[in-house]
Amino acid sequence: MAYEVTMPRLGWTMEEGVFGEWLKQDGDEVKAGDLLFTVEGDKATQEVEVFESGILRLPQGAPAPGDVIPVGALLAYIAQAGESTPAAIAQAAPAGSQTGQKAPAPEDPAAEPAADPAGHKAPASQPVSADGRRAPAISPRARRIAAELGVDWTRITGSGRTGRIVERDVRAAAETVVEPLGVDISPVARRLAAEAGISLEELAAVTPGRRIQREDVEAAIAARRQTVPAQEAAAQVVPHSRIRRITAQRMAESAHTTAPVTLTTEADATELVALRQQLKASYSRRGLAVPGYNDIYLKLTACALQEHPALNASWSEEALHLHSEIHVGFAVETEQGLLAPVLRDVPAKSLRVIAAETVELIEGARRERLGHEAMQGGTFTITNLGMYGIDAFTPIINLPQIAILGIGRIICKPAVHDGQVVPRQMVALSLTFDHRAVDGAPAARFLNTIREYVSEPVLWLSA
Repeated sequence: MAYEVTMPRLGWTMEEGVFGEWLKQDGDEVKAGDLLFTVEGDKATQEVEVFESGILRLPQGAPAPGDVIPVGALLAYIAQAGESTPAAIAQAAPAGSQTGQKAPAPEDPAAEPAADPAGHKAPASQPVSADGRRAPAISPRARRIAAELGVDWTRITGSGRTGRIVERDVRAAAETVVEPLGVDISPVARRLAAEAGISLEELAAVTPGRRIQREDVEAAIAARRQTVPAQEAAAQVVPHSRIRRITAQRMAESAHTTAPVTLTTEADATELVALRQQLKASYSRRGLAVPGYNDIYLKLTACALQEHPALNASWSEEALHLHSEIHVGFAVETEQGLLAPVLRDVPAKSLRVIAAETVELIEGARRERLGHEAMQGGTFTITNLGMYGIDAFTPIINLPQIAILGIGRIICKPAVHDGQVVPRQMVALSLTFDHRAVDGAPAARFLNTIREYVSEPVLWLSA
C-alpha cells in the first residue's frame, strides 16, 4: 500500500500551513530522509523530509505554492515500483502530528469510557441529535471548539479511538461546511473572501451552479480594485502577511488574558559600555564574532534569572510551570514582521559562544530559514529598542511566558556618581510581568538585580 505524505504539525498551535514548494518532482525516486517540500508555519519556513523510500506520486489536487493546507491533509504518495496510487486527492486525511504518520490519540485519553475486565467499553452518556439518532462521544475540548465555531457535532463522524470526536474532526467539519443560501465555497476561498470583505452572495451571483474557488475570489478582488473611486485610489493597500496576522493575534491575546504590570528603572551602564569596548577590541584582533549589547543583555539576564527563578516560568490555567532551564528569546526585526528566536541554555554559554549563535539566529530569522525548534521553548524574552533611539517603553508579554524585559538606548547624561554630578552612560529598563503569576515585590527584586548587573558587570562575569 502506498505511503501517504500529509501536512505536518510544526507547532502545538499550528492548525494549517502555507505550502511552499515541492523539492522533488512527480516520478522522482526518493529515499528516507530526503527533503521533500517546504511549509510556512506560524513564523518560519521549514523543509520537511520524507520518512519512506520509493517513488513520489503527485495526484491531481496535490498542493501548489501558496495553498493553505490543514494539518494532516493528504499531499502526495510514496509508492513502490509498479504500485498504483489514486489518480486524485479526494479529501484531507485525518490531522496527524507528523508527515505521513497516523492521527494521534484523542486530546483527553482520560475521558474515554472505562473498559470492563472482558475488554468491553462501558456505555458513555451521549446526547441524542435532532433527528433521534444517538450522538457519538466527543472530547471536552472538541465540544468547546464546536460551540465556538458553530458546528453541529452530533452529525460528525469521529476519528478518535472508539470513534470519538476530537478537535481535528470539528475543525475539518467547519472547513467543509456548505454556506447558507446554498453557497458552496472552498475553505481557502472563504478565508480570502473574509479578509477582502467580499460577501458570499456577491460571489455566488457570478459563479452560479458551481463551487466558489480561490481564483473566483481573486478575480472579484481584482475587479473591485478597478472600480475604486479616484479619491481612494491613492491609498496603498498592503495585505497582512501570515506573520503579521499571527503577531497581531498573539499580542491581542496577551493584552486581554494577562494582568500586565510594567516596572521601570534606570541603570548606570558606564562600566557595561567599557566592557563592550574592551570585548570589541580583543575579539576583533582575533577574528571572532564581537558580542553586541544584546548578547551582553542576554547573558546578564540569564544570570539574574538564576537568582530569581520565579520569573523563569510559564502560565497555564491549571498551574504555574517553573522551568529548570533558561532559554531566552530576543526580538528580531524582519521584513515579514517581528520574530523571537530562542537562545538555549544561556547561563552555560560564554559571551563568545552567545555572539556566534545569535548571528546565526538573526540571519536565519531574516532569511525565513529558522527551523521550528529555534522559535519554540523560550522561558523569558528581552526586546531592545535602544538602536532606534527609544528611552523606555512598555513591552508586551510573549505568552505563555510571564515576563519580558524591555531595554532602551544607552545615553550619556548628567548623573550623581560618588557624590558628584558627572557625565555617565545611562540606560532605561522596563519589566512587564503577569501579576497573575508573580507579585510586584519579587518582580521588583529581579529588575533591581538586572540594574545592578548592568552597573557592575563583574557581578555576573565572575559567576
